[in-house]
Amino acid sequence: MNTSGLGQTLRSERINALLAWVLVGFVAVVAVVNVGIDLLWAGFAACVAVLGVVPAVAVRSLRAMLPWEVLALASLPLLAQTFRTPGTGQVATYLAVAAVALIVAVELHVFTPVDMNYSFAVLFVVVTTMAAAGVWAIIRWSADIYLGISFGLTERELMFEFVASTVAGLLAGIIFELYFRRFIRAHERLEVDI
Repeated sequence: MNTSGLGQTLRSERINALLAWVLVGFVAVVAVVNVGIDLLWAGFAACVAVLGVVPAVAVRSLRAMLPWEVLALASLPLLAQTFRTPGTGQVATYLAVAAVALIVAVELHVFTPVDMNYSFAVLFVVVTTMAAAGVWAIIRWSADIYLGISFGLTERELMFEFVASTVAGLLAGIIFELYFRRFIRAHERLEVDI
């Protein structure tokens, strides 16, 4: 593997932490911007930001951050939803839910003694995505009832959303296994002293 230039820079613990904090800051700004636009997405972005800082808080070090690529994947759907990019509303939802599952899987793998084998890693991300999609549906339904924010989905559309979230979770699980566990070797570039 080429260890010079940009590749070496991006594998650096310090650079990874810097890029990760920039992305967490971006997600926090997205949360604040969405408060006036879409309260549900503001809450979702805030959850992503909180999940992003969990490692730093747990280890008590600003350098103990998720790989910046994980946070970038979680930021893209939030960006698309915030700017209402045409044709991305539903896709952003599926990717955002899968990104949360991916964050949880990477945090468990990198910052705890948990070491997932290939099959379990993919299954874990898929099941976590399905669970997150269910929680997200309940939150939106509750917001419809108690806050007057339109849920607007029929039962058929909701089931389609669950199937699409499961597919997104499967893709996120494969990405986790092939990229985050094998290619970037997160343990080598992150401060992990647990």
